[in-house]
Amino acid sequence: MKKKVSVVILNWNGRKWLEQFLPSVVQNSPEDVAQIVVADNGSTDDSIEFLNTHYQQVLLIKLDKNYGFAGGYNRAIAQIETPYTVLLNSDVEVTSGWLEAPLQALEADENIAAVQPKLLAYNNKHLFEYAGASGGFLDKYGFPFCRGRVLETIEPDSGQYNTNCQVLWASGAALFIRTFLYQSSGGLDEFFFAHQEEIDLCWRLRNQGYQIICTPASVVYHVGGGTLQMEHPRKTYLNMRNNLLMIYKNLDRGALCKVMFVRFIFDYLIALRFVLKGYWPNAKAVFKARRDFYKARKQYKDFAFTHQANTLNTKNVILDKSIVIESMLRGKTTFSQLIKAISIKYGK
Repeated sequence: MKKKVSVVILNWNGRKWLEQFLPSVVQNSPEDVAQIVVADNGSTDDSIEFLNTHYQQVLLIKLDKNYGFAGGYNRAIAQIETPYTVLLNSDVEVTSGWLEAPLQALEADENIAAVQPKLLAYNNKHLFEYAGASGGFLDKYGFPFCRGRVLETIEPDSGQYNTNCQVLWASGAALFIRTFLYQSSGGLDEFFFAHQEEIDLCWRLRNQGYQIICTPASVVYHVGGGTLQMEHPRKTYLNMRNNLLMIYKNLDRGALCKVMFVRFIFDYLIALRFVLKGYWPNAKAVFKARRDFYKARKQYKDFAFTHQANTLNTKNVILDKSIVIESMLRGKTTFSQLIKAISIKYGK
């Protein structure tokens, strides 16, 4: 019997994560449904030896070097033949039945391209996890937020976001996607290397008319920051540069100039905030990110201006307000408060 889904874990020098979290994936992913795959991004630790010794049932794809999150997954998923693929971070613990709700959603509606489960924090399991929570959105200036996380405020999970809903983006920590759509759309943008490439991919799919949804009945626990800590300057740089490129690639051309002007102001305020906190390397990373964005956008010019004709209405997943202003100046620090404050009916 052909399996439905390949669960692809990208690994780079992550033997400790594999040892800690792969058992939950094997235990909770039925063999008749799922093929578990580890794509190794040129590790120099003993990850491969560990897998060969303890997990011979896992399909191992060996890449010759570290291609980053985007490049590693692109090369691995090019070899996948199952109808569905899960991009699963190596620092994720899955739960019993975690495959069921996302696969049911994908099989029930061909217009659904991608699905994410509910992500909770592994180290504090009553809290949502920063990198995806219960589904991802953007504000009008390109800042990502989630049901369960607005800027740096992370909510406790009390079941308040347990309904399925449409979102703009699904977290790359546990991203279910139709394999042929991943492959035919070009997959993740390899220039991004890491961070926000899944938002870019989901936005591209939305612009093609597909839906992205969250199914909170499926629950996983994510450590987060497994490769780079939250305040690491490299993480600041990649998030800032890639966010600007993502906006440039996907936003309607009519709104682009205004959004980029406002982002110029916001980004330098972010740099000032880093300076005031004593995080000088992070402030420098903001300047470098903006400089490199202007250099890099030239390669996307033809893509961006061709792509604008395909942009669809995203008013319910891209909010027509600034979450920075609503949260920091008006005190709307939770998703529910934010939505109520700006009278948006989300996910419909």
